[in-house]
Amino acid sequence: MKTNHLILFLLCLALCMPLVHAQSAVMNQLFQLKDAATRSISPENFTGEKGKGGMATLENGTAARAARELGQGWKVNPYIHIEPGTTFTLGEITGSGVINHIWMTPVGDYRLMILRFYWDGETEPSVQAPVGDFFAAGWGMGKEPRITSLAVCVNPRSGFNSYWQMPFRKGCKITMENMGGKTATVYYQIDHSLETLAENTPYFHAQFRRVNPLPDKEVYTIVDGIQGRGHYVGTYLAHGANSPGWWGEGEIKFYIDGDAEFPTICGTGEEDYFCGSYGYNERKKDKRDVYDNFSSPYTGFYHVQYKGEQRRFGEYRWHINDPVRFEKDLRVTIQSLGWQSEGRYLPLNDDLASVAYWYQVEPHNAFPPLPAKDALVIKN
Repeated sequence: MKTNHLILFLLCLALCMPLVHAQSAVMNQLFQLKDAATRSISPENFTGEKGKGGMATLENGTAARAARELGQGWKVNPYIHIEPGTTFTLGEITGSGVINHIWMTPVGDYRLMILRFYWDGETEPSVQAPVGDFFAAGWGMGKEPRITSLAVCVNPRSGFNSYWQMPFRKGCKITMENMGGKTATVYYQIDHSLETLAENTPYFHAQFRRVNPLPDKEVYTIVDGIQGRGHYVGTYLAHGANSPGWWGEGEIKFYIDGDAEFPTICGTGEEDYFCGSYGYNERKKDKRDVYDNFSSPYTGFYHVQYKGEQRRFGEYRWHINDPVRFEKDLRVTIQSLGWQSEGRYLPLNDDLASVAYWYQVEPHNAFPPLPAKDALVIKN
């Protein structure tokens, strides 16, 4: 019995070591003082100004009814409403600094609630993605996974957290557009520091795409048109399998600095890139496909339970220890492949939606337009 306990302890220790190493790098510097000021934006302090939190009154607070017997200072304005067809500025910061953490719990159609981030007075966003997909939870409200990673955490029930570091020199603006037909409600907090940045500091970018269904024998583009110097740091993929059988055989490819027909980096399969293997232990149970979900500091996979014919999955990989570096340009693609008779590959017409995350020196190329509203929504 003692031997079994020792083996279990060593196994748990091995699984935890990547997270321990990553955390220790931060913890080793935690005692050091830094020339920076901590600020936080929320509906209780829209500007993040020092000494200006919790000042909402019953006349203008969203939770005025709940706080009516207590008054100012008692959770009077903890959330916002975004009306259909409108865009709300979640936060605007002047000066130099870094966004260190974002917490959010939105209520609405996640695919129609569009986050955008603008750095240093940009007119074109450096981040543009539906709120669920940005937080690696692209299959909609009520279908959120549990994610415990270094860059993104999704906690019960819909606690979305981003720990991507997002620097800016002159200022930033964060907005959310409600493309849906109903009022959206959002609780949120944007934690940031006001500090001076090194001269060569790059900027954070994230871009969403979706194709459903993927045309026959076409390759899905996760991102292209990246020009400049930087490094690629993550991929989230919401994969909807539109046909029976295994769906994750396709290769991911990174075309770096002028690569044309053939890439510099070519993976061996979809589940391989997301650091799983052998179909995530795909098997049948009560005539339905089941898989082994997992969430780790850098990689994860989850199966969304759905009664319809489409099978739905989420996969993430954060290139935190292995960023893909580029000097001039970058393009990333993935194939959609299954199997057919006689051991032959089968190109699939699946539903693919993705968010690419990277840092680069500005300026950046303008992003392609988002799909139309009908092409964004998930048919339930």
